Amino acid sequence: MQQPEIDGEGYLIEPNSWNEEVAKEFAKQENIELVEDHWDAINFMRGYYAEHQIAPDVRHVMKHLAERLGPDSRNRIFELFPYGYVKQACKIAGMKRPRGWSTG
Repeated sequence: MQQPEIDGEGYLIEPNSWNEEVAKEFAKQENIELVEDHWDAINFMRGYYAEHQIAPDVRHVMKHLAERLGPDSRNRIFELFPYGYVKQACKIAGMKRPRGWSTG
């Protein structure tokens, strides 16, 4: 697989160059083994990006997961991506690094 172009922090420069193989490679670099809940969050993020042309705020992803997994899953996103929503979830989902957000 040819790696798409990334910025100095490892985020895709062009989110439309993302595919599942890119996600798997980025997850491997973060020591994350992608399971169903990861893919659910990632696919939600990709759909949100396609509609709004911006990465969703973490609260939107939390709400999406809670609708599927129940209200006790509020912090599931942080279990899936323990080193941060922006640093891991946004990167693996192929988002550009969100402006004004920390990498935490």
